[in-house]
Amino acid sequence: LVQEGDVVTAGQLLVRLRANQQQAAVAQAQATLLRAEAQLRQLTAPPRSQEIAAAEATLQAASARYERLAEAALPGDIAAAEAAVNVSQASLAKVLEGTSEQQLIAARADLANAEAVLRQAQRAYDRVKWSNEIGALPESAALQQATNNFEAAQARLADLQSGPSQADVANASAQVRRAQAQLDTLRAAMPADLVAAEADVQGAQAQLDLLLAGAREEAVAVAEAEIAAATSGLQQALVALGETELRAPFAGTVAEVMIETGEQAAPGNVLIRLADLTHWEVETEDLTEFDIVGLTSGDQVMLEFDAIPDLAMDGTVKRIRPIGEDNRGDIVYTVVIEPTAMDPRFLWNMTAAVTLVR
Repeated sequence: LVQEGDVVTAGQLLVRLRANQQQAAVAQAQATLLRAEAQLRQLTAPPRSQEIAAAEATLQAASARYERLAEAALPGDIAAAEAAVNVSQASLAKVLEGTSEQQLIAARADLANAEAVLRQAQRAYDRVKWSNEIGALPESAALQQATNNFEAAQARLADLQSGPSQADVANASAQVRRAQAQLDTLRAAMPADLVAAEADVQGAQAQLDLLLAGAREEAVAVAEAEIAAATSGLQQALVALGETELRAPFAGTVAEVMIETGEQAAPGNVLIRLADLTHWEVETEDLTEFDIVGLTSGDQVMLEFDAIPDLAMDGTVKRIRPIGEDNRGDIVYTVVIEPTAMDPRFLWNMTAAVTLVR
C-alpha cells in the first residue's frame, strides 16, 4: 500500500488486495497446463529402443512357444494350412487390386514393339510377295509370326484394361474359403494350450504394431485441445489475479489514500487519489452566461491566489463546458483554465480569482 505524497510511475503497484484464492487458481491452472503439455509430449514421443526390444522379445518368445506346441500337436499340418490361407488371401487381394499402372505401361510397350516388328515384317514381305514361291520364303513365316505376336499383345492389353472378371474373383474367393475351412478343421483338433499360445502370439504382435505405429491422430488432436483449454484457463486465472492489484494509470503523486492495510475494500469505492502535480488546472464556479459571452478557448486570463497573495500569473482558457448549471438562480458555466507557469506552493482545491482579459 502506497502512502500519501509518494511519487509513482505509470503501471506502478498502488494497492494489492488479498488474493489467496486467485493465486491458488493460477497455480492450479499452471499445473493443468503442464500436465496437458506432458501428455502431448508422451503421445508424440517415439518409442524407446528398450520398449521396442522388449515387445520384440515378447513376440519371439510367444512365437517359439506356439511353434513348439504346433509341432507336437500336428507336425507340419497347421503350418501348411496357414501358408495356404496366406497364399489364397494374397491371390484374392491381387485379383481385387486389378491391373497396376506399371503392368499397363509394360503391356502398351509390348504392343508397340509388336506393332513395330509387324510393320517391318510386312515391308519385308511386300518386297517379295510377287514371287510364285512366296509361301516357302522366310518373309512369309516372319510376317505370320509377327501378326500372331501383335494380336497376342493386343489381347493381353485388352485383358489388363478390362480388369478382373467375376469368374476370377469368385474362383479366388472360393480358394480362400477352402483354405480357411481346412485351417479351421485342423485348429478344432488343437489342444487348448495351442489355442492360448496362438492368442499370445497375436497379442504380442498387436502390441508391437501399436508401439511402432505411434499415437493416433485423434489422440494427438485431443491432447492439443487439452493444451488450448488449459492455456485459456491459465489466462483467465491470471486476469483474475491481475484484478486484485490496483496500478497507477499514469505517473504522478499519491494525493490521498482512503483505505488502510487489512481494511475491506467495497466495490465502487475510491481507494486512491492520484494527481499529476506537474500539470494544474483551474476550474471556475461562478462565471455566468453573461461573463462567458465572447470567451473562447485560447483566451488569456489573469490568475490570483488567496493563499499566495504575492503570486499572480497568466492563464489560458483550455475549454468551456457547454452545459450550464443552476447556482442560486444564476446559470453558471465551468471554464477550465491552464496556468502558464507552475509553482511548488500549488495545492489541490486552493481558491483562485480569475480576471478575464478583454
